[in-house]
Amino acid sequence: MHILNKIMTSSTNKPGIADAYDRWAETYDADPNPTREMATAVLRQLNWDLSERDVIEIGCGTGHNTEWIAEHARRVIALDFSEAMLQKAKARLHSSHVQFLYHDIRLMWPIAAASVDFVIVMLVLEHIENLKTVFAEAARTLRVGGGLFLCELHPMRQVLGRQAEFRNPETGKQECITAYLHDVSEYLNTGLCYGFELVHMGEWRDTNTLRSEMPRLLSLQLRLLNKHST
Repeated sequence: MHILNKIMTSSTNKPGIADAYDRWAETYDADPNPTREMATAVLRQLNWDLSERDVIEIGCGTGHNTEWIAEHARRVIALDFSEAMLQKAKARLHSSHVQFLYHDIRLMWPIAAASVDFVIVMLVLEHIENLKTVFAEAARTLRVGGGLFLCELHPMRQVLGRQAEFRNPETGKQECITAYLHDVSEYLNTGLCYGFELVHMGEWRDTNTLRSEMPRLLSLQLRLLNKHST
């Protein structure tokens, strides 16, 4: 079955966000990161049957979630625009049904139309200024009836100034990675424009926190109804 197209990102057009993740790659898995750990737990609660299904993972990072997805799916295509992160992912996971691709998801994805069953996006979209390309490409590559799962830092936390950050292992300085605020309505309305329907929305708080505390994560489970876009 033909899935991949010959469209690849050139490293000469590498965005600054990718450079930041390259610097973070060496310590990413070891650094304490409650947002990453909660997102991992949320993904594992997803009530999709991935068996005998083809999956795209966007922003696979060091492959921690890729490893879990690969245990369940027929085939996984994992994309990231950080070369250093991808090196970690490839070292973590050696499987004939997993393919890692270096690619900027703000551009057309190197994947054939209507060729996959699920698209999984974890802690990526805060770094994407314009969401339309991501939703349009998800709709293009998914088969009708396929699923799109998003798990992102909650906009309420972003309003208060929270964003992805890390300590540069070379300089010892704290670095914040460029982020863009997207309201919940923007996620939902963009999905609707590209033929998706909402199946489930989750707002995830830290364990043992009060209901008055802001959620840490937002998750959206969407289904592609048709290929119409506006």
